[in-house]
Amino acid sequence: MYLPLLPLCFRQPTTKNNTPSEFQTVKEECLNCIQEALLQGQWQRAAELMISYLETLENTSREKQLAAHEEIWRIGTEILQQHPRSNIDETNHFADRMKNSGVGRYLKVSLEHAFHLLCSGFLDEAYQHLVLAESWRYGEQTAVHEKELKLVQGYRGLLDYYKWLKRKTDLLELDEGSYAESSVQQEMEHLYRQAKGSLKEIIKFPGVWDPFVMCYVDMLEHYEKYEEAKEVLSEYAYNSKYPSNPNAHVFFYHFLKRRGESRKIKISVLQVLHERVPSHELMLEFYSLLKKSKKKRKHKLRLRVIFAVLDYPDWKENVKAWRFLAKQIVEILQNCGKQLDWLKKEWSFRKDWWPAFHFSVYLAKRNWQDNERLACEKLLVAGVLLGKDCKYFKYIMKEHYKAKKRKFKTLKTFIKEHSWVAQRLCA
Repeated sequence: MYLPLLPLCFRQPTTKNNTPSEFQTVKEECLNCIQEALLQGQWQRAAELMISYLETLENTSREKQLAAHEEIWRIGTEILQQHPRSNIDETNHFADRMKNSGVGRYLKVSLEHAFHLLCSGFLDEAYQHLVLAESWRYGEQTAVHEKELKLVQGYRGLLDYYKWLKRKTDLLELDEGSYAESSVQQEMEHLYRQAKGSLKEIIKFPGVWDPFVMCYVDMLEHYEKYEEAKEVLSEYAYNSKYPSNPNAHVFFYHFLKRRGESRKIKISVLQVLHERVPSHELMLEFYSLLKKSKKKRKHKLRLRVIFAVLDYPDWKENVKAWRFLAKQIVEILQNCGKQLDWLKKEWSFRKDWWPAFHFSVYLAKRNWQDNERLACEKLLVAGVLLGKDCKYFKYIMKEHYKAKKRKFKTLKTFIKEHSWVAQRLCA
């Protein structure tokens, strides 16, 4: 009985002895041995141990039985997948037994069974199992497992798409106007309708559905349904019901690029991608698009984009990125310093860590030895941002002085004339 005035410790039921039984101890030891055998690739030993482990299904605890079913399915499938003497009939038999061991697991096991069949190259068998699972109904349980049912349907749609793609390839080898071509086109239409229905349904659920969306869009583009494809990609990228997914914006951008959309629309898509993944490989393309704009705020954003890219280690040795930054810095200085505040703002976020990150003596030696073009681009940036006393600048200038005296004399003069910039940026 619950009595509000009692302390919390008296409201809990008395606990029984939690000492594991001998059966439980042996079961855990057996499971550890199976895991050890799996790690060592001892598939025959793991299979023999699994026969003993099956006794855990006799455990009277409902919770432990459910956990045992999951363990047996996972481990058993792995053994059958890897064992040198296993065959498709044994795999199918084992999967059927596990499907029927509990209503709640039927769709999940069916889907993973199809995955294993695909890994083994049994495409048609996997498709048939998915079709069978798609027709599964079990009273009220059907509604409970609606999402899993849609997932099964979606993967069946992916296989329909794969068949459609294969027939599309076959079509290229047939004579135009022949009976065979007409037959293949009719089959493609049928597969398209099947795949479209399945893929369209699954992407209605909130989630990350990249392969489903791309297959769907590929078919729509093939049949020149461009507006529908654009709507699908736009919804996938901007609808708040979907999780944040940078790939959605990448897909949308590539579609717009293929369709020859305006620079303004492409910039708006890449700007969202920049805010989410500033180090994405499309950022240099974004920079180039911004450079073509005449608006002042776009050029300010351009500087922010290229600085953000170089904040990441993967871009440290990208010559193109450093060349873009060097050229824009020169543009700013040649513009009578009217945009110097932009440079000062971006540098203020980085002046404490960029010198060690990009402009150390160690990097100067490595850049000079491995990639002279990279060292040349970084040289100007280092000289302007840190001044002529920068260690990186001094080392590269010293190494280049004799070999390319004329070329670097101009650069040295430019840095000397703009030595005030470094002082201004640090002020």
